[in-house]
Amino acid sequence: MTTNPIRTGLPPHARQVFKGEIFEVWQWKQEMFDGTTEIFERIWRYPSVEVIATVGDKIMLEEQDQPDHPNFLSLVSGRADRSQDMLAEAQRELLEETGYRSDDWHLLWKEGGEGKVMHEVHYFAARDCEKVREQQLDAGERITLKLITFDDMLALADEPRFWTSPRFINRLLRARTDSAARDELHAMIFGEK
Repeated sequence: MTTNPIRTGLPPHARQVFKGEIFEVWQWKQEMFDGTTEIFERIWRYPSVEVIATVGDKIMLEEQDQPDHPNFLSLVSGRADRSQDMLAEAQRELLEETGYRSDDWHLLWKEGGEGKVMHEVHYFAARDCEKVREQQLDAGERITLKLITFDDMLALADEPRFWTSPRFINRLLRARTDSAARDELHAMIFGEK
């Protein structure tokens, strides 16, 4: 198939051996310490965006059903497969899934991109969101919006239906036990007031 001209984290001589709708499998020969070679392999997938959207002093939470994953809770999120502009992808997801938009966006952090499964997740704050239209959901989405408090968001770390990264769960747990981490996360989401 193709060699790797653009996938960060893969050697330039890696070859794509499979391409699906979401995942690509890449392989390459790697010299071992004893001079022999082995086949190494990594999976790459499109980045995702997660949006911590605020309406006043509340945070938007989605309760979702999807054909392969019924009844879960999540932030506004989705696969960034239409462009390499993560902010534009986050803005699109917010508008489509909620009908809300914001004029106050901030990239909070980025996770992932390394390891055997190469997948980046970009977390954004969308502050002071306003409803501008009805939801425009995909055929495989049923989403009900809920507005929760900051403390309710921290409690999601214990909720098995909350679908997010383990690193974000760790941030929530740290904020529950460390007042400085709590204040920092609150300021990141809502801004300095």
